[in-house]
Amino acid sequence: MVPVSTHTAAPTEGIPSAPGAFIQDRLAGWVSDLTTLHELTERLAGTSTLDSALHELLVAGAALVGAARGLLVLEPADGRGPSRTIGLGLSHAELGHIETVPRSATAYGRFLDGLPDSGAPLASPDILGDPGLDPGCREVAARLGYTASYTQPLATGAAEAAGATGPDATARTTVRLGAAVWLYDEPAEPLERQCHLVGVYARYAAEHLARLLELERARADAAALAEELLPSRLPRIPGVRLAARRRAGPGAGGDWYDALPLPDNALGLAIGSVGGSGPAALAAMGRLRAGLRAYAVMEGEDPVAVLSDLELLLRMTEPSAAATALYAYCEPDRRTIVLAGAGHTPPLVTGERRTEFVETTLSAPLGMLSCWEAPSVEFAPRPGETVLFYTDGLLRRTGDTRDRAFARLHAAAAGVPKVLRQDPGAVADHVLRTVLPADGTDRSAATEDVAVLAARFD
Repeated sequence: MVPVSTHTAAPTEGIPSAPGAFIQDRLAGWVSDLTTLHELTERLAGTSTLDSALHELLVAGAALVGAARGLLVLEPADGRGPSRTIGLGLSHAELGHIETVPRSATAYGRFLDGLPDSGAPLASPDILGDPGLDPGCREVAARLGYTASYTQPLATGAAEAAGATGPDATARTTVRLGAAVWLYDEPAEPLERQCHLVGVYARYAAEHLARLLELERARADAAALAEELLPSRLPRIPGVRLAARRRAGPGAGGDWYDALPLPDNALGLAIGSVGGSGPAALAAMGRLRAGLRAYAVMEGEDPVAVLSDLELLLRMTEPSAAATALYAYCEPDRRTIVLAGAGHTPPLVTGERRTEFVETTLSAPLGMLSCWEAPSVEFAPRPGETVLFYTDGLLRRTGDTRDRAFARLHAAAAGVPKVLRQDPGAVADHVLRTVLPADGTDRSAATEDVAVLAARFD
């Protein structure tokens, strides 16, 4: 936390301060302020997620105004979200107490609701002694032990959409994003210099938040589109139970899975990954999945033919793209699986008596060869065993080397508790929890998608 000094050197008693010393002190104060703002804005610029930026803003603002606690409410005026309420030195219960005060009685609530005369910062230096405040404000302040507050609106300017020209072309309107409130344990009010500093910082922070807000919205839209491109439900075939899990990275990559019923109670299982991220990867993912479904219906008994056709489709529709894929033709009645892979990670079969990777033939990814073809592999899962199909992102998200990531995955599958092995979804959940970093954050390749398809054979 970068402290802001509020001390002003007083002249020696009885001796007038020299003009030069006064100017020197002012210059030193300006330099200190500029240095502080530079350090704080640099730290804020280093944040890449909305939540981290909100936390940094709240902490930095508390340092600038000399407060110990506070809260920040993100509530974009366009109503599209996302919305957040975070606290500094306040528990969830204490934030809940504050939110019981009618919004119209709080400075931040009036600003967020767009009420008149609510766009400027507001100091309440003595909440308990101010009879003009709503009784609820004083009651909550007394309960939580704060006696003063300072509210800073967070807003960014946007050019008017009226198509004005000339002098009016630069007219701007306020776009409300949220508000920050800092709380003091004793009656207090920030100095004019502190108010100026936090105001400058808040304007920069609002612009940064607006960029991160649009980025998060774009990621959410891409994730929703990816979910729409995947099967809404998995088929029910006698003799096998299916479950799928997908964790989208912030870049919305092209990891996908599919399961489709075929004639004679057979089942086609597929999983794959398209290189890159964003709309292009999602579009390629949709085309490949749709193409594979068509080829599986026509020649699903021959996984090599299915992937050969998929290779041709990729070269014709996505000549610059690379993708991996694995297709398996399953006959649950006979408990047999015939599969072929194109540059994809090998499946993992796990049960009470064994956990081992299925040995597949080596092949380059789709789009890397002028003609793809590799022999298929046949194996037979035992009753009660689960076959895990997964994308490479599961290995890369561990942050380990390739060999260690495979060993980590093997150990996770082997360690599934007996009580969970009856449910393929529980097996997949256990593997994900165990393989990925325990703190929930990836040490490397954090943008990777992860898809897991689990098939348990009765």
